Amino acid sequence: MGAVIFDLDGTLIESEQIWSDVRHAFVVEHGGRWPNGAQERMIGMRTTEWAHYMHDDLGVTLPPQAIAEQVVTAVAQRLARDVPVLPGAADALERLAAAFPLGLATAAARAVAETVLAKTGWTKYFEVVVSADDVARGKPAPDVYLRALQLMGADPRRTAAVEDSANGIRSAHAAKLAVVAIPNQAFPPDREALSLADRVLSTIGELDVTTINDVLARR
Repeated sequence: MGAVIFDLDGTLIESEQIWSDVRHAFVVEHGGRWPNGAQERMIGMRTTEWAHYMHDDLGVTLPPQAIAEQVVTAVAQRLARDVPVLPGAADALERLAAAFPLGLATAAARAVAETVLAKTGWTKYFEVVVSADDVARGKPAPDVYLRALQLMGADPRRTAAVEDSANGIRSAHAAKLAVVAIPNQAFPPDREALSLADRVLSTIGELDVTTINDVLARR
């Protein structure tokens, strides 16, 4: 039997813009600068990584730990009020959970991931939930996917990842998973990253059991 590991932000929920808005406002409020591409740089980073980036590169003078705590709290509060679920995401999870064991490998802080899963009721779909904060390196390093594979007892040759971002695609590819890419509309992956995907879909509503079986069979 194969397995499927999902990303969260930008793949199942349209939260990358929330992260961008919260971080941008926080940086400006604390006297930093927000260059073009700042959000794209942070996609996939673990919490300590983007907090240090905001401190070292964006000029926020607060200690990185304080940056992380305040930004994560603000994002979790936004998502606790309303989770912007991508159209078709819930149906895709239900379809795939009936055929494969599912895991979640997210760069989001565990508090954010748990808020989303509790609000949506998606906890029932995932055998394991791994946050990048649980491993040494965030995406594009493969650590979060390798940890999910280990906990699931899954064979990477028989496992597919579902991702939306350049760093996410690179992370799953480096872990030797098949990759189904569903490019984020607001922060699309670059052409080089997209070339690493085994299949590219326009929306998560297109994701089904046949798609996963096809990309795994081609391995």
